[in-house]
Amino acid sequence: MLQPAALLILRLALGIMFFTHGYPKLAGSGAGFVAFFSQHGLPGFMVYVAGVLEVFGGMLLVLGLFTRVTAMLLAVEMGVAIWKVHLAKGYLAFHEYEFPLIVGAACLVLASVGAGMISIDRPLFKDKTGK
Repeated sequence: MLQPAALLILRLALGIMFFTHGYPKLAGSGAGFVAFFSQHGLPGFMVYVAGVLEVFGGMLLVLGLFTRVTAMLLAVEMGVAIWKVHLAKGYLAFHEYEFPLIVGAACLVLASVGAGMISIDRPLFKDKTGK
């Protein structure tokens, strides 16, 4: 009963969050991010890959379009962020990686259950039984 609304709210929250985190990576402050990524052992060009994934992935989540694939890619990105950046102080420093962990887990939920009834995915990809 509440599942369609809950999935919509989850998609909206994640989509807006990813968009607002990705936009600065693409809109002129890329040089600072390139240095940050390089400092953590990631190639500098990955800033732009992450920015595109976050901006366009955020928009796709809001629309509920290609949600499963998009959410899985974003979950992988959060896993890489935890591994390469947030675990620098060790796994016991939970406060260092709690945000990307919960965001990644929320993305895994969307990747596994899909966008829900209130989405563009619904009419495009529903199975032949009408579900």
